[in-house]
Amino acid sequence: MFLNATQEQVRDMARAFADEVIRPVAESLDRDERFPSEIYDEMAKLGLFGIGVPENLGGPGFDTLTYAVVMEELGRGYSSIADQCGLVELISTLLVRHGTEEQQKLLPDFLSMKAKVAYCITEPEAGTDVSGIITTAVRDGAGWRLNGGKIWIHNAPVADYGFVLARTNKEAGNRGMSIFIVDLHAEGVTRGPKEHKMGQRASQVGALNFADVRLPSWALLGEENRGFHMMMSVLDKGRVGIAALAVGIGQAGLEAAVDYAGTRKQFGKQIAEFQGVQWLLADMAKDIEAARLLVYSAAMKLDRGEDATKACSMAKCFAGDMAVQRTSDAVQVFGGSGYIRGFEVERLYRDAKICQIYEGTNQIQRMIIARELMKKGARS
Repeated sequence: MFLNATQEQVRDMARAFADEVIRPVAESLDRDERFPSEIYDEMAKLGLFGIGVPENLGGPGFDTLTYAVVMEELGRGYSSIADQCGLVELISTLLVRHGTEEQQKLLPDFLSMKAKVAYCITEPEAGTDVSGIITTAVRDGAGWRLNGGKIWIHNAPVADYGFVLARTNKEAGNRGMSIFIVDLHAEGVTRGPKEHKMGQRASQVGALNFADVRLPSWALLGEENRGFHMMMSVLDKGRVGIAALAVGIGQAGLEAAVDYAGTRKQFGKQIAEFQGVQWLLADMAKDIEAARLLVYSAAMKLDRGEDATKACSMAKCFAGDMAVQRTSDAVQVFGGSGYIRGFEVERLYRDAKICQIYEGTNQIQRMIIARELMKKGARS
């Protein structure tokens, strides 16, 4: 109904990859917290990175809806893997929209995973409140000098390049920030230890510190002091990606719960015959489908060039909450087994929680939705 033949073909390819390559190793990746380079290499060959990058820049040139479909299927396989897809999509979108021809020459290495990237925004006093960042970049001859630090940065332990949001005008608030492309192997860059997370444990997260890091003039992405606005310009797409990932987590939980309910017996019959279990499965199915439709709607608004801020926040908020609640229900269907490491639903429950937090907490999403309602009306 919503997908054309090409989108269905891409979905089926991503689904098969998730079933055949990702899901068989998801539990071991979670246990070992390992960065699966070999999986990312295969994904690159299939064109699953930089899904929206135009063909003339080395990408497949697909739309946002196709990106969302891929994120759901990868999220169903293992959300840490989908996270990498989403990260590369955000970075490549920034480069396509704001990068110079010289900067865009980095795209092939990013899409092939020959070079790994990190999106460096969060600081100890600047999470949801981005205006609190204190990392600075000051002019140094023809280039810049970077000082400060970032925390909880996806790919920080393994990345080759960081797209770093830094303050370039201390008095200008959000209008005084710029984004810099930083070689993370440069002198003055140090990395903190890898964080050990509750969920999505195969995605590498850590801190980055910058001590008088010298940057060439070409490192500035787009216009000086426009970094906050450039960052915000990709947030809607990022939220659609996280919402789709959350739908994938929920779908994986539903599939596991349905399979288990059809085989597990108590009191002489399958637990699927008990009304209490049936209602859990029904609520899971309806909320997953509702979240999926919200994701599709938001993605299509973006593809039509419409103002999609409210739609993207609604999709992200609803899907994130859904993933947590409905994977909890999947654990409930499994009973005591669902609380034991090694059962998929236990991992899915842990993986789901971050969907309520990153790419803007769900509390912030509710504020955005309310603001848009008051600005444009209830039928907007």
